[in-house]
Amino acid sequence: MQTILIVTVSLHVLVGVFWAGSTFALSRTGAAGVEQLAIPQLGAAVVAVLTGAVLWRFFQNGPLGTSGKILAVGIACALLAGGVQAVLGLRTIRRLGRAEPAEAGRLRGRLAIAQRVAAALLTVTVISMAAARYV
Repeated sequence: MQTILIVTVSLHVLVGVFWAGSTFALSRTGAAGVEQLAIPQLGAAVVAVLTGAVLWRFFQNGPLGTSGKILAVGIACALLAGGVQAVLGLRTIRRLGRAEPAEAGRLRGRLAIAQRVAAALLTVTVISMAAARYV
């Protein structure tokens, strides 16, 4: 059981760092390179959510205490961030591929906004994971 826990935590942290880090980088660069990172980013988001669910199952027994409530806020923000990136991001990337240059700038701006919103949500997620341990 201990080995499963170590592997799950390690995988959760690894993909979470990639997801949040790539989101922060894309939000600061105006979504430059988002076409290459969107699918790996969303793959990391899925793995982070799935491993997070396994960890929740390991550690959350019974009614939620303060720590569990803080983690629940982080979970909600992570799910919203993934939703923003999946719905707004993928749809806009598809349109960007066949857009004329004038529209491409507007679409790239929309992608940057989606990444900034996701970055803010993932910031709350990361803070909640760090804070929940010490509450």
